[in-house]
Amino acid sequence: MIASRSTALLFLLLGVYTTADAQDAPYTLVLGIAQDGGYPQAGSAGHPAWGDPTLRRRVSSLALVDPRSGERWLFDATPDFPEQLNLLDEAFPHPQTPGLAGIFLTHAHVGHYTGLLHLGREVLGTHDVPVWAMPRMAEFLRTNGPWSQLVELENIRVEPLEDGQPIRLNDRLTVTPIAVPHRDEFSETVGFLITGPERSLFFLPDIDKWERWDQEAGSRAVERILTQVDVAYLDGSFFADGEIPGRAMAEIPHPFMIESMQRFGKLPATERAKIRFIHLNRSNPAIVDGSTARKSILEAGFAVAEEGERQNL
Repeated sequence: MIASRSTALLFLLLGVYTTADAQDAPYTLVLGIAQDGGYPQAGSAGHPAWGDPTLRRRVSSLALVDPRSGERWLFDATPDFPEQLNLLDEAFPHPQTPGLAGIFLTHAHVGHYTGLLHLGREVLGTHDVPVWAMPRMAEFLRTNGPWSQLVELENIRVEPLEDGQPIRLNDRLTVTPIAVPHRDEFSETVGFLITGPERSLFFLPDIDKWERWDQEAGSRAVERILTQVDVAYLDGSFFADGEIPGRAMAEIPHPFMIESMQRFGKLPATERAKIRFIHLNRSNPAIVDGSTARKSILEAGFAVAEEGERQNL
């Protein structure tokens, strides 16, 4: 066995595996780290990433793979679904297309469910792909076109989620939705607690200010989750107030990274090291490797998620 949790995390991030069990372990794979519009976004004329694909970042999404059973799941179906499915196929091929045991949706903002279109008859024409959704999200899919057509043609099968109630995927993996506050115009919003045989992970790409979650779920709600997991992918949409000129940031009340770092900076280093920010907006300077903002995050003991990174469970 690996000597300690911190050592295990280091080995996993480096892609080094020390036992046969680790090779066979279920794992998550980051398929994207950007906010709903990707990086660069539409309308970013002259952006250097248009000419250099290595600078581009796909919309935040996570894959879950169980090498033993051969099953694969997605967490959020983004506008970058074609590329992200290809990334998953390259990492862990499947004999069938799309080879998904299911998709878990966090909420009904455009970066998190619109990739479902590719399951329809115009593209893949899938049959009976399970899509797990909270009640309002499920009703949204069933009663609004074009999503309702996916249901009617049985391209997808909507499966119910309930706050705090675990979904047993197989004998090694469990997924539990955790409701959080977040501009819920069309659906609820959840993060997902993913539990494997050895380790666990929390995926929370979108939330309003941490204090609002404290008010709804009890004081220090996110810290309580952190004590239960080994890795936490948390909302890093914006670095600081004022980074979108001409727009009131109060209309999009995500926790600023500097607020999160101030709050979590009081935690022990082992707890801070669990946090990997995800869902970065195009305006967020931390989305750029080597930026001053990125360096400040690392120096404070946190990290930014990287596309292609893998976490064994």
